[in-house]
Amino acid sequence: MQLKKVIQVISVILLWGSCAAYAEVKIGVIDRSVLLEKAPQAEAARNKLQKEFAGRDEELVTLQKKMEALQGRLKRDTLTLSKDAIRNLEKELLSKKRKMKRLQEEFREDFNIRRNEELAKLQKKVSKAILLVAKKGKYDFILSEGVIYLAPDSKANITKSVLKELNKIK
Repeated sequence: MQLKKVIQVISVILLWGSCAAYAEVKIGVIDRSVLLEKAPQAEAARNKLQKEFAGRDEELVTLQKKMEALQGRLKRDTLTLSKDAIRNLEKELLSKKRKMKRLQEEFREDFNIRRNEELAKLQKKVSKAILLVAKKGKYDFILSEGVIYLAPDSKANITKSVLKELNKIK
């Protein structure tokens, strides 16, 4: 599938080049993964998510410590506790394990939903910055997906220009 896209892009470029033999075609190439990783908005989104989920993460850590303490007590006191006391500890431990599993699943689901929301916002800003750079630079093409190799110092590599533009977007 990826190779098919690359071939299509190359075909369009060659067709464009043959039709506009005397006109200069200006092509820009971006590394979208770099933009999504290094954009200042990406760091802000990561910090926002971490703050938003810090309380729930602490709750999971606390529950994990309680489970470890129960397991340690069960292991340490098995010979001195009555069968009923052992059974009660085992029930309590099982209950905490179930709660932990449920909380972890809810945490993961909620975190993924929020991360996807933040990623969608970031992608909109990245697209806006790409369009601004394309218009300012009067590019005919901006390529992103399907690029197999992009030299960091290539004239066609406009990733840094887009990052600069992202710094201006709030």
